[in-house]
Amino acid sequence: MYGKKIFGKILPPTGFAVLLAATATIADGAENRPGLEEIEKHDWRRMEDRLPVGEEETARETTAEKKEDNGIISGLLGQYVGLSGLVEVEAAATDNYEGESGSDLALATVELDFHVRPNDWAQGHILLLWEDGAEHLDVDEAVLSLGNPEKSPFYLNAGKLYVPFGTFGSFMIQDPLPLELGETNETAVQIGAEYNDFFGSVFAFNGDIDETGSTNNINNFGTSVGYVYEGETVGISAGIDYINNLADADMLTEALMSTGTSTVKEYVPGLGVHLQLTHGPFTFYSEYIIATDQFGADELEFQGQGAKPAAWHFEVIYTRDILARETSFAVGYQGTGEAANLGLPEKRYMAAVSVALTDYLSWALEFVHDEDYESDAGGTGQSADLVTTQLAFTF
Repeated sequence: MYGKKIFGKILPPTGFAVLLAATATIADGAENRPGLEEIEKHDWRRMEDRLPVGEEETARETTAEKKEDNGIISGLLGQYVGLSGLVEVEAAATDNYEGESGSDLALATVELDFHVRPNDWAQGHILLLWEDGAEHLDVDEAVLSLGNPEKSPFYLNAGKLYVPFGTFGSFMIQDPLPLELGETNETAVQIGAEYNDFFGSVFAFNGDIDETGSTNNINNFGTSVGYVYEGETVGISAGIDYINNLADADMLTEALMSTGTSTVKEYVPGLGVHLQLTHGPFTFYSEYIIATDQFGADELEFQGQGAKPAAWHFEVIYTRDILARETSFAVGYQGTGEAANLGLPEKRYMAAVSVALTDYLSWALEFVHDEDYESDAGGTGQSADLVTTQLAFTF
């Protein structure tokens, strides 16, 4: 798989409300919010920063309005149900750590995203996902959301969702390394609140990796708090996330279970921080995720000791119109620490360009240079290159 999901993370009720309202008043208001909205608009790869005010859904709202005007969505469907989706086709050429070259053409991603809003207090969300190599279509998310931001600052999400640990914003085709380390999809309950420019939530779930000797209970939890500011030309999104058991992140769970490990001696918490800025045509992403303690050496090893994995991501984007097409240029640096046994590179350098061909169609070209860990740290000491071009259709 070369690509990744464009829709992910569960939104508070305001996000669903913006998507399903489909009114000209809301659309006009969105056009007049150039601050943080620029971060969301240009994050064409992943509209999921979990901002509490719902700007993430503006693009889908606009698409729904256009379809409604064209008669594609009408009647009961247009009033209560929102439908969006993604199709990605990618071609790639690679030169791996062993010096072997190859190329491939793939239907990388197919997504169908349904939102249902029968009243002002309840919304439902189902995301169906197929990725290259999968045998069937999966239910990636299925969530009931309760709340009314006009009446109460509190909301509740319950179901299969991505817990709010990490934001993973990026312009790149490839997933950022913090996402590889920290993304966690579980059946969970999330309770959150918004107040002015601040937002926060707590969540709980029964994870796949338990402590040795413990019973199978709902004993995994975490929290996420953040701040959002929107100015005329400046936008800021900053936050801190915590999870009490990083081993339940999707990649770590898979890595542990592949070695026959389904328990850990003690839970290893994870901590994440992120900062996203926009100023005029420039956008900046940064994120850092780390385990706050070491795993057991027999659970996840690094140079003979228990590993304390970490991942980080820095990215700068410049966007302008070229030949009447919105065009973005991005460069990024990513890295990991003590993650050789997870198959992640120690360093990653990236550059990409993306062009909005139409309201629904985008094209991107990306170059990735990876540097592996040294051989004494569990790697090969070699480098690898990947060039990917992608055509993405969203609706």
